[in-house]
Amino acid sequence: MSWKIRAEQQTFLEQEIGAVHKDWGGRLVVALAFPNTYYVGMSSLALQVLYRGFNAFPDVVCERVFWDKGGHEAHRPLLTLESGRRVNEVDVWAFTISYEMDFFHVVEMLRQAGVPPLASERDETWPLLIAGGPGVTMNPEPMAPIFDAIVIGEGEEVLADLVALFREAIHAPRTELLAALDRIPGVYVPQLLPSIEEQGATPRQIERLWVRDQRHFPPISSLYTPETEFRNMHLMEIARGCGRGCRFCLAGYVYRPPRELPLSQLLDWAREGLKHTNRIGLISAAVSDHSQIDELAPALVEMGAKLSASSMRVDPISRPLVEALRASGAQTLTIAPEAGSARLRDVIAKTQSEEQLLEAVTLAAELDFPQIKFYFMIGHPTETEDDMDELIRFVLKARELFKRRIAMNATPFVPKAHTPFQWMPMTPAKVLKKRQNYLMRRLGRHKIAVRADSPAWAEVQAVLARGDRRLVRVLLDIPKLSVRDFWETMARHGLERDAYLGQLSLRGPMPWDIVESGVKPTFFQYEWRLAQQSRVGPHCPPDSAGCLTCGVCDPAWAFRFEPEKLRKQTSKRTKSTPTPS
Repeated sequence: MSWKIRAEQQTFLEQEIGAVHKDWGGRLVVALAFPNTYYVGMSSLALQVLYRGFNAFPDVVCERVFWDKGGHEAHRPLLTLESGRRVNEVDVWAFTISYEMDFFHVVEMLRQAGVPPLASERDETWPLLIAGGPGVTMNPEPMAPIFDAIVIGEGEEVLADLVALFREAIHAPRTELLAALDRIPGVYVPQLLPSIEEQGATPRQIERLWVRDQRHFPPISSLYTPETEFRNMHLMEIARGCGRGCRFCLAGYVYRPPRELPLSQLLDWAREGLKHTNRIGLISAAVSDHSQIDELAPALVEMGAKLSASSMRVDPISRPLVEALRASGAQTLTIAPEAGSARLRDVIAKTQSEEQLLEAVTLAAELDFPQIKFYFMIGHPTETEDDMDELIRFVLKARELFKRRIAMNATPFVPKAHTPFQWMPMTPAKVLKKRQNYLMRRLGRHKIAVRADSPAWAEVQAVLARGDRRLVRVLLDIPKLSVRDFWETMARHGLERDAYLGQLSLRGPMPWDIVESGVKPTFFQYEWRLAQQSRVGPHCPPDSAGCLTCGVCDPAWAFRFEPEKLRKQTSKRTKSTPTPS
């Protein structure tokens, strides 16, 4: 069995550039796991940044491991990619989790490796299990009983501290190691911290970490393979975070404040990438929001790069970026209105006017793009049937301007922790399905392809996104991964679906209050009140300079370009701080 798995792994390795091979002798051994397939995981820039970061330490060997679909049922061993060793032999097993639905895969991987899934059942004879990533940062509670430690926020910030601790104490009694981890800022040790509901009046929270200077942790590709969606592409994160304040968007809050890399640094990283491939992928919450995108995109094309971009805004659209994409052979221009009516776009704070959206459509026609793809969400708070009709009207207007292929996604809205919509009910799956079918019927006759994600699975995702520690029993006991089995397992454990899918109290407490995101709770409540009035709230200033509105930025960051204001703010804070008697 193992030789067959190893042969498959060797096929992947032979096609790769950048894999690191080290002897395990005398080194700290880390298995870096992505709980999905190799094809999906190798498009994760987070995985690549962590892989480079761990392996930068001479006395650390970091090898990758991916979810093996069907591997647990077939009794296949779970092996690391680089050396083909069994995962249960490593010192540290680190997961980067991007998506709640991968929680099921985490459990499968642990069972396939023969590792007890609950942290309380493991001692120092087992690998230490840590996790991080957006899937667990804002609400780690459904996964909390599984992991020994969870990094809250951006893992690069704490990597050196973790490695230093593991060097000294990885073989210490597990209770001692957990106590030491608990002392590291940004590290959550669930066994040592009761759930927020159990903590009482003065709960202890874990502060979210964020990187102030990404140049210290280059957010660029370290591995290249044809066996992934972004095949043989040099990925570069040109900015992190987004200051637009879209009320549904987890990324807009998990990565606050917005930060961008300077043009000169990006061009240097691109030159390094072009030594391996001519394909450059620009990554950001909104690539077109980079203050120097109009200079960056043409410069990369002039260097011989073929460009791709993860996403862009149209308010306003960057013509140089779109021209560079088309010159690179891009076949699709992707536009994300998210809602069809102007009213609903104000509710969700997606401030793109219909005129701006149609200008982007006109530009796509002018530059002869073969396809436009629209991304919409359905089921937003306050959405009505009239909003569906407005969506259809808008897409048909776009059809008049663009005669080639138009495709669109109708993705169900899922409320997420630490967003202004965190308290909102999930629109019932039956209603979502009805609206998806309505869009398909009305737009299909105009040869517009509508792709509709499953509302039934969206409800499962919503439960995991706003869940608590009790859900771990559902993850461990579900007999097979199906919607029906998920709800039946919840019922068997006495958990009511409406308690997770319905309207939540603004007064809390919430399971995810264990995380101090940096955003003031009153700011989320203020944003929700504005949403009810179809009003747009404040945006972050360019590069987040000079703002203390939501609470994420401290004066040292907010006024770093304005020394006089920083001095006044610091002085004000000092005067308001009582001195001990």
